[in-house]
Parts: sequence; structure tokens; C-alpha cells
Amino acid sequence: MILGQAQTTTFKLNLLKGLENFNTGSPYTYKIALYDATASLDSTTTAYTSSNEITGTGYTAGGQVITPIAPASDTSTNVAYVSFNNVTWSPAVFTCRGALIYNSTTGAAVCVLNFGSDKSCSSTFTITFPADDVSNAVIRIS
Repeated sequence: MILGQAQTTTFKLNLLKGLENFNTGSPYTYKIALYDATASLDSTTTAYTSSNEITGTGYTAGGQVITPIAPASDTSTNVAYVSFNNVTWSPAVFTCRGALIYNSTTGAAVCVLNFGSDKSCSSTFTITFPADDVSNAVIRIS
């Protein structure tokens, strides 16, 4: 079962080591992979894994490339943040419970997303990321 929704400890460490970069022209590619309800993903997840990754029409193992929106910060709240452009699978016939955003260049896990319940689709599946702002961006560091 996907246990939580959080930035991974590996991601936090990689930030301190300078191994993550969400800027345009970054040498890193980020992907999002989808998982079923039996996946054991949480903040201790260290890397992309194919274990319990979904299968189905329109889904390729490893997921899809996602495009970061330029990182930003809010000096009044001392929060830095980044989000991603929405991603769509079409055609899509599958069921998933959550996702893993990961750095596909290094394989390192960035964050785990829990959808709260199984999500099934029969034509198109879209992950709509929250607004890219200090209160809602999918990755916020304070």
C-alpha cells in the first residue's frame, strides 16, 4: 500500500549534494510512474522501482516525462517551491492508486503521491498538478 505523500529523504539529501535541478536546460529528466494499491512507497523510497508499477493500455513502464515549472520562492514566507505541468496518458485503460516522481537521469526518488483511492480510466488519464504557488506547489521547502 502506498503509505504516504511526501518528498523522499533521498530527494532532500540530493538537494544538499547539488544532484537535483528543476531549471530549464537542466541536465536531469524527471518522470512520473504510476503504481497500484499494493505498492510500498513512502518518504523512505530511494529510487524508481518497477515493483507494483501498473500495466495497461497506454502505459509504458517507467511512466512519462514531466516538465517542471521554473522554481520560485516567496520571501515573506521563506518557502521555495516547484510544480510540474499536467501529464496525460491517452489512450489509457488502467487503474492506479499513486505515483512516484523521480529523476530518471539518476533514478533517485523525488516524491510520492497518494491518490487516496484507486483511480480507473477507460480512455484518458490526467494528473493535474496543484497550482505553482507558495501554498499549493507539489514540492515546497520551508
